[in-house]
Amino acid sequence: MAQSHAAGENQDQEMTAILGGRTIAVVGLSAKEETASNRVAKYLIDKGYRVIPVNPKYKEVLGQKSYPDLKSIPVHIDVVDIFRQLDAISATVDAAIDIKAGAVWMQLNLIDEEAAARARKAGLRVVMDKCIKVEHNRLCR
Repeated sequence: MAQSHAAGENQDQEMTAILGGRTIAVVGLSAKEETASNRVAKYLIDKGYRVIPVNPKYKEVLGQKSYPDLKSIPVHIDVVDIFRQLDAISATVDAAIDIKAGAVWMQLNLIDEEAAARARKAGLRVVMDKCIKVEHNRLCR
């Protein structure tokens, strides 16, 4: 039991460190208000984060300029928050590595151990299968 508790504490510390970054690229951010990506991005904006939409379908989401891909963003990205299908995770993580992002956050039900291992090897922090909004609300009161 103690080991899993310690692992949980370590993961909480890792997530808290990631949440210290202020610029978050939300890959797959939808302009539709009813979507999880939109609700999460709005929450992050309300909490003072700079949210950068990454979705080639839109010019703007939530009043922020949207970019077609990570490499098009002209500023450093602290966290790449991924709202994509599982088959797009690997390429998204590789793009996060290429732009030297600080961390990759895979939302609920998104797990890609191989991509996570590549990201960690490149020096990025990684969270999988967690909602950044839920974890921020729990850890950053």
